[in-house]
Amino acid sequence: MPADAPSFELLPGSAESPVILHVPHGSRTVPARLRDGIVLDDEALERELDHITDAHTGELAAAAAGACPVAPWRFVNRLSRLVVDPERFPDEREEMLAAGMGAVYTRTTHGAALRPPDSDPEPLLTRHFRPYAQAMTDAVADRLAATGRAVIIDVHSYPSAPLPYELHGAGPRPPVCLGTDAFHTPDALVDAARSAFAPFGETGLDSPFSGAYVPLRYYGVEPRVSALMVEIRRDTYMTEPGGPAGAGLERLAAALAELAHAAAL
Repeated sequence: MPADAPSFELLPGSAESPVILHVPHGSRTVPARLRDGIVLDDEALERELDHITDAHTGELAAAAAGACPVAPWRFVNRLSRLVVDPERFPDEREEMLAAGMGAVYTRTTHGAALRPPDSDPEPLLTRHFRPYAQAMTDAVADRLAATGRAVIIDVHSYPSAPLPYELHGAGPRPPVCLGTDAFHTPDALVDAARSAFAPFGETGLDSPFSGAYVPLRYYGVEPRVSALMVEIRRDTYMTEPGGPAGAGLERLAAALAELAHAAAL
């Protein structure tokens, strides 16, 4: 990736759609200029990327957008979450700090050192985290201005077996997990997701992952912003941990398109 290339991209959908498909963890890209800040050797880094990347979620969102009668917008992270994780709180509010996985990770999925213990997260927060947060805030503001509401559907995946970093990995691991927020996730959006993903079996709530991403400007104060996290178990569509996608990807894209269409109505 060139040094001046954007680390995220907003891909326009239909002017009348309030829906933003958010793909924060689908990239494996760690730019060369940032590689030296990671202490893993190349082989170990590739293994870590296999585990931590929500592989093929970018393709999934793109296929869903193409199949949806009212195309949703897409906001896509072009960098690995090993650079910054745009969905974390950037301060002590973030519970994943306990696992060394705040906005800037210092530990791997298996608890090994990722960065030196004295590394300063501020340059990465300034260069990547805050611009991403502002751009996502602007995207939501644009949908509010255009349609009177915004619906953020977070597109994620998770492994079929828990990884050591998971703080809540002992619970159910259904084919599709829906992460919800008490303020921002209306029952109708959950019902639409359950209907769309019903062909895949059980659709669980908030296990093993919970919550839904909303830009901090709107979090807990703007009821016109709705949000839902869709966590898809990886064995439903790909070879784990970081292998190719299979036939399940096409079926999941159709389900995601159905959800995006229902959310736009």
